Order: sequence, then structure tokens, then C-alpha cells
Amino acid sequence: MVTEKIFQEVANQWQESKKSIVKHSTMCAYMLVLQTHLVPYFGTMTKITEADVQQFIIEKLSSGLAKKTVKDTVSVLKSIVKYGNKHKTFPFEEWEIKYPTETTAHHLQTLTLYHQRILMRYLIDEPTPQNIGILLSICTGMRIGEVCALKWDDIDFNHKIITVKHTVGRIYNCELKLTEKIYSSPKTQNSYREIPISKQLFQSLKVVRKISNSPFVVGLSTHSKEPRAYRDYFSRLLNRLGIPKITFHGLRHTFATRCIESQCDYKTVSTLLGHSNVATTLNLYVHPNLNQKKRCIERMTNSLNI
Repeated sequence: MVTEKIFQEVANQWQESKKSIVKHSTMCAYMLVLQTHLVPYFGTMTKITEADVQQFIIEKLSSGLAKKTVKDTVSVLKSIVKYGNKHKTFPFEEWEIKYPTETTAHHLQTLTLYHQRILMRYLIDEPTPQNIGILLSICTGMRIGEVCALKWDDIDFNHKIITVKHTVGRIYNCELKLTEKIYSSPKTQNSYREIPISKQLFQSLKVVRKISNSPFVVGLSTHSKEPRAYRDYFSRLLNRLGIPKITFHGLRHTFATRCIESQCDYKTVSTLLGHSNVATTLNLYVHPNLNQKKRCIERMTNSLNI
């Protein structure tokens, strides 16, 4: 028998059950989703139907939220309701949720080969503690949080390997009502990885290592670089070099795109990026152009021997 409770009460209990088993940054993300989206919409409900969830999705997408954000939010909603059902405080029946089909292709921000060469030549000619993180990202595909958290101890100069062990980022703490910088383990288990160092990056790292007294590779402080401030520096550098603006994450997309264009196998690219599975890499970066499609059709036709 279900002891009826409203969604907000179940959400509070679910939240408490999660505190001891998830990272602080993850808990803050859950709390923000609850306070911003779920509790205002479902808070007083004693039952959430498929139609309720479907309407929630439509309204959130219509308000401008990205599909991924809405999907992640619905995942939290489902986890809470299933928790309530397990503890007999909230009913749950499986939902068959549909998301509107995207008719426009999602465009990833990447540098053209021409602009990548301009940027890399500048970074290689000016190997400073401030510039090295940008070169790191474009040569390894590391995320900005991983770049800012990288320590010299994470670099094996003998074997020319970087081990990604940590990330740093700023999250909103709903309890304190402010943002805080969090230094923690990588995004996922797959994000903990080893990346070989290219020749150009290796030489620059050696130069910066000689002039740096910081435990961190990027910057000269005893503390990790603030990702938000580093994004601003990157934006100003692009402007100074006359390169069209892209986000810092665009460097990671550029690295992956160049790997695919160089015909690196997808599994290796996926591992270098720290993706949880190859499908993520394929969906993001593998989009054959018209010439590749033509060659595929020609090979298929020729194989028929007709």
C-alpha cells in the first residue's frame, strides 16, 4: 500500500539518500535542477502521469532549454519517482516519452585548419604558463576543467604521457546561494585516462616547466586556474590573432575533428576524449561529406561486378 506523499517531500528524501553516495558537485547539480525546474512544476503533485511529463518537456523546450538539459532533468525526475515507488510513498508507471525531432543539424564549433595553424604557431612560439593550457587542449582534446586542474606531477616527461586525474569547475551551491570552485575527480570513470604528448606540445611543456614554480601546469599561482577567467583570456587571444570566436570547448571539438579527418580509428579517438562509449564519438564527430558518400556508393557498385 502506498503512503501518499507530495513530490516535494519524496524529492527531499531522495536528496538525503544521495548525499553520501555522490560527489558534492553532482549533489549541487541535482539541487539546482530540483529548485529551478522540478519542484516548481511537480512539487504538490501526488501522482505524475506520462501526460504530465510530456507536457513538462514541451514547455521546457519551448522556453529555450536545450534538449540534453531537458533529458537530464527528466532523468532526475524519474529517479525520484522510482525512489518513491520503491519506498511506497509515490506511485510510478513507466513513461513512454517522446522528444520533438530536430530538423536542423547541430553545428559543432571548430577551428578551420587555417586558423588552427595560426593559433598553434603563436602558442608554440610563445610557450608561457598562460598559453600552455590552450595548446594542451588543442593537442589532447582535454576539457577546460581538466586543463586547469592538471599538475606537473600528472605529466610523465620520460614516457611523454599525460594522465588526466582531476578537473576543476565552478558550481552553484543552492544551500549557500553562491558559486564555489570545486577541485575533484574527472567527469566520469572513462575521463580518467592517459594521453600521449605530441612533439610540439612536449617541447612547449619543457620550456614552461623550467620557468614555473606552480604545482599546476597552467598559470603561476599555487592554486588551480579559474576556468571562467581562462575562457576570457582565450577569447581575448583569438580576438588579438584575428581568429573567429569559438568557445574553449571548441578546441576539444577541433582536436577530435582533426583526428577523424586523419582517419584515426574511432575507438582510439573515443578513448583519448574520455567518452563513455564510441557511440558518443560517432554521433558528435563522424559526419561523412559528399565525396566520402560518393566513394562509398562507387565501392558498393564496383563490388557488384555488373
